Amino acid sequence: MHFYKFDGAGNDFVVVDNRKGECRLGEEEIARICHRRFGVGADGLMLLNAAPAGYDFEMVYCNSDGRVGSMCGNGGRCIAAFAHMLGLGDRLHFLGYDGPHDAEIVEWDKELKRGVVRLGMRSVEKSAVRRVLDGWFLDTGSPHYVQRVEDLEHYDVVGEGRRIRNMGDVFPRGTNVDFIEERPDGRLAVRTYERGVEDETWACGTGVTACALVSGNHRLVARGGDFSVDFADDGTAYGNVYLTGPVSLNFDGTWTFSAQ
Repeated sequence: MHFYKFDGAGNDFVVVDNRKGECRLGEEEIARICHRRFGVGADGLMLLNAAPAGYDFEMVYCNSDGRVGSMCGNGGRCIAAFAHMLGLGDRLHFLGYDGPHDAEIVEWDKELKRGVVRLGMRSVEKSAVRRVLDGWFLDTGSPHYVQRVEDLEHYDVVGEGRRIRNMGDVFPRGTNVDFIEERPDGRLAVRTYERGVEDETWACGTGVTACALVSGNHRLVARGGDFSVDFADDGTAYGNVYLTGPVSLNFDGTWTFSAQ
């Protein structure tokens, strides 16, 4: 199986062109591919499938545990860059887990194979943003709990993130957990514990988006890079939500399947 390894601000993915429908991966194989010691190493794996009517392609995202996941914002930006490399265009309309998405290739260096991608995210009703525990809970394509903390750089993101993520009485289906802190330069710093990965990732697109909506800050910085999130607030919903950030193709290769 030929694969491509992308990252969106350090949030990394194995991506496969599956328009012919020949790639049928089970959970164990996906987890093996994503393993950082015995595989390629990634936060998740994505298939670019043939387009249903009216779309350029379909995005299927799996977490590093091998299970099909919900929407991934950085994954959506990476797979849009991949589609651009495949010749599908600069402006793309594709189907994700949570419905239709539009993406725009803002910049792309053909030699370095990196650039900037802008991704349209789902609208969020303000009534669906709930105060929970010491923060907010909302769904931006994936569920996120967002909490302000002090001294984010030294905060126990993994320990506290895992504890909150597994609060079954509060989050029956689990949740991603984001910790935020305002920086002196006005940007909002974000660190995220992702369910499915079960660890801190260097960036999370749906998480950065959730943090922007609850804080009102359009300029954000994750461990892996800077983002901008544009949105409109009409009093009842956050609409016209766009996530913009860096994307890079790191390498490509061939995966040989283990004997069953």
